[in-house]
Amino acid sequence: MKNLLEDKEYILENMPEGFYTCSKSLGIKDETLDFTVILSTEPANAAAMFTQSRFCGAPIPIGKQNVANGKLQCFAINSKNANVATGEEGIKNVIELNELIAAELDIAPEDILPSSTGVIGYQLPMDKMRAGIKNLKNNLVEGGLDKSAEAIMTTDTYPKLKMCKIGDATLVGMAKGSGMIEPNMATMLSYFVTDAAISADELEKLLREAVNQSFNMVSIDTDTSTSDTVAIMANGAAGKVDLQAFKEALTAMSIGLAQEIARDGEGATKLVEVTVNEASSFLQAKKIGKSIVNSPLVKTAIFGEDANWGRIAMAIGKCEDEIEVDLEKIAIYFGDTLIYQGKPIGDKENLDQIQSYLENPEIKITVSLALGKEQATVWGCDLSYDYVRINGEYTT
Repeated sequence: MKNLLEDKEYILENMPEGFYTCSKSLGIKDETLDFTVILSTEPANAAAMFTQSRFCGAPIPIGKQNVANGKLQCFAINSKNANVATGEEGIKNVIELNELIAAELDIAPEDILPSSTGVIGYQLPMDKMRAGIKNLKNNLVEGGLDKSAEAIMTTDTYPKLKMCKIGDATLVGMAKGSGMIEPNMATMLSYFVTDAAISADELEKLLREAVNQSFNMVSIDTDTSTSDTVAIMANGAAGKVDLQAFKEALTAMSIGLAQEIARDGEGATKLVEVTVNEASSFLQAKKIGKSIVNSPLVKTAIFGEDANWGRIAMAIGKCEDEIEVDLEKIAIYFGDTLIYQGKPIGDKENLDQIQSYLENPEIKITVSLALGKEQATVWGCDLSYDYVRINGEYTT
């Protein structure tokens, strides 16, 4: 899988056919990129998943309505302002922007999936947005998805963009998000475009399977975003592809992007991967894994490189009553070091090994339950002083 940001020439030569973009600063908050459109030259088959937050952003119901028929032609995304908790005016602004963008691009407004991300509780600066959308079509460039990945960022420290080839077709995926991340369906903002010919029904199935193995398995701070969206357009310009190969590529890319989101969590210094295996069910493995990766005590211990494995045991023990475990059978590993198997394993030497291991930028924790054959892997990050600083200063 290619990281597009590493090779600009490769980007220009291998973008999916039939996609154009425009990325610019509308001045929503500052002079950095804050707006992008990703346009297919033809209506594309499409699928999307959205946040289940009851306090969802104004673009979410419009996006759900527009993708319901399995067709889209454009993603339109702004950062720096989430358009959440903005009432009827917020909804009207989304509808107006879709109409303005559609008129500029000569497409139908109902073929646009709108998204917003940023600060909650402020109306969009419509005068700036109306002015910035003018002459949009004349500013389109072929490809340009690297700039789109940059324009959707908020507190991200770098854009997240990946691609791969499946036969003659190309799949590109991007994502943003580094805080307010504990998804219940999709996660943050993530978009995929491909020139493969795939039906809308098949896209919906493939996307759901990929999301459930990737974005639904990442958490930064247990807070479900109000604006989570993941969507895909397939315009068919490159013809049919092997569906199994496409499924594997989409899933691998989604996992890669989910890992990048966790690695770039607000204030993060370490990527944390927790695998729970030998579980009685996938749900059991996922819940225990999430309990570990979400624990503030586990996260702060990892940040401080403190070999306090008892916090893993605590996080397992606090799971709901229906998550039954046998304490005499559980095994806990940091990396390859076994530290607990029904009782503490080893002595100070083992603790010293863990202490040294925690100096690494990527930490793997494994919990074996000895109850069955199911497993789940989740991703998160440590909790540093900077997380508090970043979120304490977010609106300013």
